[in-house]
Amino acid sequence: MARYFSIFLTFARACLVRDMTFRANFVLECLTSLGWMSMNLAFYLLVFQFTPEIGKGTGWTREPFFAFVATGLIINSIVQALFMPSAEELTEMVRTGGLDGVLVQPLDAQFLLSMHRVDFSSFANGLVGVGLLGWAVSRMDHTPPATAWLLYPFLILCGVAILYALVIMLAAATILLGRNQSLYDFWFYLTNFSRYPAEIYAGPWGGPLRALCTFVIPILLVVNVPARVIALPLEGQAWGLVWLAVTAAMASLVVSRIVFQTALAKYRSASS
Repeated sequence: MARYFSIFLTFARACLVRDMTFRANFVLECLTSLGWMSMNLAFYLLVFQFTPEIGKGTGWTREPFFAFVATGLIINSIVQALFMPSAEELTEMVRTGGLDGVLVQPLDAQFLLSMHRVDFSSFANGLVGVGLLGWAVSRMDHTPPATAWLLYPFLILCGVAILYALVIMLAAATILLGRNQSLYDFWFYLTNFSRYPAEIYAGPWGGPLRALCTFVIPILLVVNVPARVIALPLEGQAWGLVWLAVTAAMASLVVSRIVFQTALAKYRSASS
């Protein structure tokens, strides 16, 4: 484990040097990301001018909802910084045969393929998320207990693990198909479901969708559970969701590992 951590730090250092070589581009990427995030926050502020709560009786008033948004920013910034850049390169590696060079390395292929690139500009949204979380919590009607603060970073990691598993399974699809340029698009479509509280998925269409995105593809657990722990009273159903998130994270990692190894076993070199 120490060896892999050291290698990852080497990758990260090389990526940071590359980003700092082109500082103007790095700053532009940060500003672009922050601009998109600012427009989303402005939209949510506009929504709360017309309603005091997202869903009647859900508890998602303005400050708790912004804690929810902040949690989503933190989780997605981690995933987009650490895993997505590498996954986006996989299509080209499969097409050109670059994957062959990875497979002959004396290191785990999944580690190399998912963590050899780090996009430091993506951390900008995460830093804003931390600030937004502090603002929202300071204005909420209740103060989160110490238990909630202890659970929060752990559940953040569970959310990251679920999204990482999804990235790995999309990468496995790329290996099987040989070319999958829609990987990022499909990722965006799926993660869109996690941007809103689970309570909005109700009714004859929303109910089945909520069950699908909770128990089959646990995308609704990624942000909802840690945000609920910190933004709403920690009682009753919340504890069940905590255990569900932990179980889903562990199961997702196991399934993604199996799917990825199966895809590698069926891989045929581009030069063969």
